[in-house]
Amino acid sequence: MALAPTVPAGSFMLFQLMFAIITPALITGAFAERMKFSGYLLFLVLWSILVYSPVAHWVWGGGFLGAGHLGAIDFAGGTVVHINAGVAALATIIYLGKRRGFGKEAFVPHNVPMVVLGGAILWFGWFGFNAGSALSAGPLASSAFVATQLGAAAAVLGWIIPEWIRHGKATTVGAVTGAVAGLVAITPASGYVEPWAAIVIGLAAGVICFFAVDFKSRIGYDDSLDVVGVHMVGGIIGALLTGVFASIAINPAGANGSIGQLGKQVVAVAVTLVYSFVVTMVILKIADVTVGLRVSDEEEVTELDLSQHSEVGYSFTDRGGSLGHAEMSQQQGQSPLSEQPPEEIIKVPEGSSP
Repeated sequence: MALAPTVPAGSFMLFQLMFAIITPALITGAFAERMKFSGYLLFLVLWSILVYSPVAHWVWGGGFLGAGHLGAIDFAGGTVVHINAGVAALATIIYLGKRRGFGKEAFVPHNVPMVVLGGAILWFGWFGFNAGSALSAGPLASSAFVATQLGAAAAVLGWIIPEWIRHGKATTVGAVTGAVAGLVAITPASGYVEPWAAIVIGLAAGVICFFAVDFKSRIGYDDSLDVVGVHMVGGIIGALLTGVFASIAINPAGANGSIGQLGKQVVAVAVTLVYSFVVTMVILKIADVTVGLRVSDEEEVTELDLSQHSEVGYSFTDRGGSLGHAEMSQQQGQSPLSEQPPEEIIKVPEGSSP
């Protein structure tokens, strides 16, 4: 097998499948609480075939953007995964519109310890994502492992320092978000850059992604989990800085940073942004006219766990046993899908960071 001659074909297939699965999953965070499950399933299938697969081939599979042609480099998915998913997320939230109450009520994380746990699992798993892209347990994998750790750690500082200056507090959620931004940015560079360059990339990602997410409130688009500000912006930072800091001393199969290599990275980023955005919009339209995409106001107020799946994330215990939202509504003589006022949402001072 030309792409991975020392790896069993089945193992290589499963490893690539991991990238193919995580990329559309990232998009989901942007439009949370708005899309019908049937519409999401159709969108997922079409997007994986028509957007992810072509971009992955163009960069990694011998296509016109990668080695042997344009020569853009992407070690573990800056363009293929993060820019691709991030700009698709932007298209999706533009198409679907905002959640009910967005801009009028504060939407804040309801369980910060779970945010930290999820961020820790991501950070741990990312070592397999990046170091595993060396397709061997050798010096290149070790270098990618170190770069991944340094990039993520530097991005934590890159995020919380401007957050502290701007809002007067450095938050735990901000630190986790900064780590993810650093992991995103170091992904395309991890197998090509020296440790000091990984730190620079991580710091840049933390600072720039912080301001990109902070700018969201001024533009007014509703990105539930900041996929655009973290994955699209972070991916662009990483892809471009790979063209600046790459070194063949780290990976002879790569390139040395130069103006020429930066230009190649710019072309790959631009092609990915335009192609993914346009085709995603077409897919959204197809899914909308066939099975529908946006849930009704009634379903959104009821919440999608119940309206789309007939289950709730949290059940409350009464003397009669464990009761969920649906059962309690029925006992009170109400329809689970009847129009109910949204649950009270914690208010935070304007301009403060969640």
